[in-house]
Amino acid sequence: MTTFEELKRRGLLAQLTDENEIEELVNAGKATFYIGFDPTADSLHVGHFMALCLMKRLQMAGNKPIVLIGGGTAMIGDPSGKTDMRKMMTPETIQHNVDCFKKQMSRFIDFSEDKAIVVNNADWLMNLNYIEVLREVGAHFSVNRMLTAECYKQRLERGLSFLEFNYMIMQSYDFYQLFQKYGCNMQFGGDDQWSNMLGGTELIRRKLGKDAYAMTITLLLNSEGKKMGKTEKGAVWLDPEKTTPYEFFQYWRNVDDADVIKCLKMLTFVPVEQIEEMEKTMEGAQFNAAKELLAYELTKLVHGEEEAEKAKAAAKALFGGSGSDENMPVAEIDPADLTDGSIGLLNLLVKAELAPSVSEARRLVQQGGITVNDEKKSDPKEMIRLEGDIIVRKGKKAFKKVIVK
Repeated sequence: MTTFEELKRRGLLAQLTDENEIEELVNAGKATFYIGFDPTADSLHVGHFMALCLMKRLQMAGNKPIVLIGGGTAMIGDPSGKTDMRKMMTPETIQHNVDCFKKQMSRFIDFSEDKAIVVNNADWLMNLNYIEVLREVGAHFSVNRMLTAECYKQRLERGLSFLEFNYMIMQSYDFYQLFQKYGCNMQFGGDDQWSNMLGGTELIRRKLGKDAYAMTITLLLNSEGKKMGKTEKGAVWLDPEKTTPYEFFQYWRNVDDADVIKCLKMLTFVPVEQIEEMEKTMEGAQFNAAKELLAYELTKLVHGEEEAEKAKAAAKALFGGSGSDENMPVAEIDPADLTDGSIGLLNLLVKAELAPSVSEARRLVQQGGITVNDEKKSDPKEMIRLEGDIIVRKGKKAFKKVIVK
């Protein structure tokens, strides 16, 4: 099976400009491709995962990734999929985020011996002269055509700033620079980036001639991938200080049944033939086995095999297996909060950070969403005696081991 065929079987490719030529380049290991990451936080999150896995997969086939950090475009902000303008960040914050991204990406991408490179578009965007941009770049873009782009439609209804309107031009200019400086002949991006990507391809051909070699590919379901990793607590981060390996494992262990095969195909390196066989007979308890495989493989990829084993063992303990609970997330209760060794159920939920307020805790209990040591609780006034460790669970996905410190 060729690399390109595997990408298609895993459901990773949506739109392509020149499928035959792209297939030939990828299979021959001759693609120098880039994917952009805007440093809007100090950690990558699950929404970036598909792109990172794709880069790793293509690099393993001999192709060369360029990680483009958007230190310059982050000064503007991508309007794609946004209903409001992004918060402006300082150059210092952007640089800090860039440094964090580089460190995390090294777990996925091999940067040794020029096998991959990291570049920052601030290196060329921050030095541009406004008149130069208007003459050398802006002249090649039709405002009428830009206004029909999907990435602007939603914002046009709410108000699109001139600052954000320039994002397409900046992203297109990135591809032009990467093509000239590094021989970048391919770009990947989400389905919501298609207009921006086509702008880059068109800019290269307009400025350098029709024979200029540049291609675009979009990833299937990447806008859905951006939703991936969003929980009621916020994003699921790759930084273990923000999302522990155990919480990361549990997030994937609890994906919807309808998504588990898709996630295994798109995000793991489990052989696609094995996943397709699983898909044929998937029912009942087999979904749980598939989810455990998904959670283990992704935790191992992000946090290493040791942390994946710990998370797996802790999960077995939580769900009545024979594993150890020592790696579960812990809530420490101050002895001063106890009355004769007990604490009110609602206060316990708040202090364990399983509910933001007493009123929300009461609602959860009344709706039957709380268990303590696998016993469902229905009385908001109940006192919970803290003798030894107890496990408090909210629904299926959120839980804490509670100890008295």
